[in-house]
Amino acid sequence: MSTVSQTENRVFEAEVNQLLQLMIHSLYSNQEIFLRELISNASDACDKLRFAALSDDSLQAQQGALQISVSVDEEAGTVTVSDNGIGMSKDEVVTNIGTIAKSGTRQFLESLTGDQQTDARMIGQFGVGFYSAFVVADKVTLRTRRAGDAVGDGVQWESDGSSGYTLDAMDRSEPGTEVILTLKDESKEFLSAWRLRSIIKKYSDHITFPIMMLEEVSPPAEGEEANTPELEQVNDASALWTRSKSEVSEEDYKEFYKQVCQDYEDPLAWTHNRVEGKQEYTTLLYIPKKAPFDLYDAQQQRNGIKLFVQRVFIMDEAEKLMPRYLRFIKGIVDSNDLPLNVSREILQNNKLIDGIRSGSVKKILSLLESIAEKEPEKYEEFWNEFGRCLKEAPAEDFANKEQVAKLYRFDSTLGAKQGELVSLDTYIERMQPGQEKIYYITADSYQAAGNSPHLEVFRDKSIEVLLMHDRVDEWMMGYLMEYDGKSFVSIAKGELDLDGVGIEKDSDKKSDEDNPAEEETEGLIKRLKEVLENKTSDVRVSKRLTTSPACVVLGEQDMALHMQQLMKQVGHEIPDTRPVLEINPSHPILRLLDKEPDDERFANWSELLLDQALLADGGQLEDGAGFVKRMNEMFLALNS
Repeated sequence: MSTVSQTENRVFEAEVNQLLQLMIHSLYSNQEIFLRELISNASDACDKLRFAALSDDSLQAQQGALQISVSVDEEAGTVTVSDNGIGMSKDEVVTNIGTIAKSGTRQFLESLTGDQQTDARMIGQFGVGFYSAFVVADKVTLRTRRAGDAVGDGVQWESDGSSGYTLDAMDRSEPGTEVILTLKDESKEFLSAWRLRSIIKKYSDHITFPIMMLEEVSPPAEGEEANTPELEQVNDASALWTRSKSEVSEEDYKEFYKQVCQDYEDPLAWTHNRVEGKQEYTTLLYIPKKAPFDLYDAQQQRNGIKLFVQRVFIMDEAEKLMPRYLRFIKGIVDSNDLPLNVSREILQNNKLIDGIRSGSVKKILSLLESIAEKEPEKYEEFWNEFGRCLKEAPAEDFANKEQVAKLYRFDSTLGAKQGELVSLDTYIERMQPGQEKIYYITADSYQAAGNSPHLEVFRDKSIEVLLMHDRVDEWMMGYLMEYDGKSFVSIAKGELDLDGVGIEKDSDKKSDEDNPAEEETEGLIKRLKEVLENKTSDVRVSKRLTTSPACVVLGEQDMALHMQQLMKQVGHEIPDTRPVLEINPSHPILRLLDKEPDDERFANWSELLLDQALLADGGQLEDGAGFVKRMNEMFLALNS
């Protein structure tokens, strides 16, 4: 090999350097995974060449027998991982190796906790596997040439992982990539061929390409010539998903998941299925234990399904194989029916893909139902990580809306504290006699939902109300109209009809003195309407309130106030809505207000009453200064 151009020295970007140092220290306790990561990259390179060769005859001629080699040079203190896969051009080296070319790096760094075990998992999800080489090496040299390029288009990249890297052009006779690790003194254990073989068997046995090492030969007997070691295959090299489930151990499934899905923790659960009949395909799908840091970032959302056709790798992140609300699912789909030259465009409207997707979704939902029924603690763990994703389903997957809703869990008024969740089935079992609807309230926090004045009559009648406080809940309920024949009703919207619902209590039997006759409140309501006509659509006596003086009620199709504020903050134009003000005439404040002779003071107190009701419902006051002024005047009036 000869260098044919001047060396280029380049500096790592600040964020890349920071991430690299954090990763080295976080992964130090699990050094051996460097080999898994490098072999995984080599396998991907072989997959890409095999796929590219399907449509390029010139690459077909170059392809040969694809394989990965691992070798040790004890004298030089190096470990080398090489492949004869697709290789890289100079630009690809700079993009894929020289920098961590991935948006969201800053968000990722901010999400790190300082806990090595937690950060190691997150680093794995971020996908910077190549840099794990620096956990064991104080210098990494990468030599590569892209298949189809000229011999002189080879590239050498080299770095000590501290501040930057060098780039050199080089002659390279064969396409592919080799990564040479010059090991640190404290990592010399990996100069043992036996140690490397055990790591390969542990992590990479299911890589579908042969992983070759020099065979171990016995020392020659006295007077005999030494045997020359030959390359031998170390891994099993059969696709794990093609085996019968009875032949695959639990440990095999877990290690395959870590290898394919770049995770450092065991999966929460998995489902392995082979479908035969009109379509033939195999799926091996995993539910991770932890959500990636960018799961809910709209700019970063990725699908975790790899598509194979007849065991030939076709593409990563095959988004058409799994709906967005199940984007956290990882694994593989291997079809016998799709063409080998399938592209993302072909996947757009393909009945075979639709069938695979439908079957895969049902398998995942059935798996979750089984976990929820048999392992409720494990399901709670899942729900806390991925529940918000499932709440996207009603708008996206009408066919499975009911099955997904069965998996939902919510806080409720019967829970003693936040986190004591209830399913919709349990809610229905606990319904009061005569109750035909599922009652809920949305808010921007558990406390706001649980303290809402709209709950008063429901607590009085012992009617359970679901407390929904995720941002997605208000949007979700626009699509989730009913469950098991029971319609959903927001207790903060529209007219409230509780006739025939619940057990009548003594507190329901108010005396005439405590319940002013309707005609006695007509004057008060008329005055309130006149004062608040520009801010409310109506003023009426409430059926909701038992202890609070007033509340605001939105129209059935209106967006909750807290969501209106959120949408405005991110730049959306929201049509102005004027809520209904409902009053509790038996409340002392309303009795005092009814007796107020001064029209100006009545107007100020009426405005204050509305402002308090808006704040209690998660709204934002347009005139905060006016609210404070009226509050001050009220306090002063107490001493006058």
